[in-house]
Amino acid sequence: MGFRIQTNGSLELEEIRLWLWRILHFTDAVAVLQSEEKMAQTLAMPVAPSLAVICNGHFSNRVSFPVLSPPNPKVHGLSIQCVRVGGVEIPNNKRIEYSLQYIHGVGRSRARQILCDINMDNKITKDLSEEELITLRDEVSKYMIEGDLRRFNAINIKRLKDIQCYRGIRHIQGLPCRGQRTKNNCRTLKGKKVAIAGKKKK
Repeated sequence: MGFRIQTNGSLELEEIRLWLWRILHFTDAVAVLQSEEKMAQTLAMPVAPSLAVICNGHFSNRVSFPVLSPPNPKVHGLSIQCVRVGGVEIPNNKRIEYSLQYIHGVGRSRARQILCDINMDNKITKDLSEEELITLRDEVSKYMIEGDLRRFNAINIKRLKDIQCYRGIRHIQGLPCRGQRTKNNCRTLKGKKVAIAGKKKK
């Protein structure tokens, strides 16, 4: 791209510099726009509306590029992995009697009692209908389970510790409080055995 300035002798040096500065900035802007156009064509993406491209000496804000359509993704069927009952996700591939036992506060006898109360067959959890799930949730919510049961037990143990009764003292010491022997067993509360140096077996 060539430019030529004709001077008649009266053009001063400052005006020449100003014209050169304008020409340089104009060529830089054209180069930037051309590079952005090439990048947009390479990526096959639509150009922002604020981008102006020089076409045949005129500015144009509308540029059309071929946009590739994405391949059709394969839609897989959604499968529910767990059912939520009593605020707990119970397994989906087990019978309801055993799935209910994953809830803290529901054991085998209580799970059977719940099924008897609502006259429900002991079928696999994923085979339950929406109405049966609603009935099951309502029946389970009648019992003290999960967080409420944990808080209830923690408050009772704290009360025993506060009044310094025998059971409270055993809780503080970390020993069984129901009359079990502690010479050989109760490793669950005591932890692993610790060897004492200098002690000989008789």
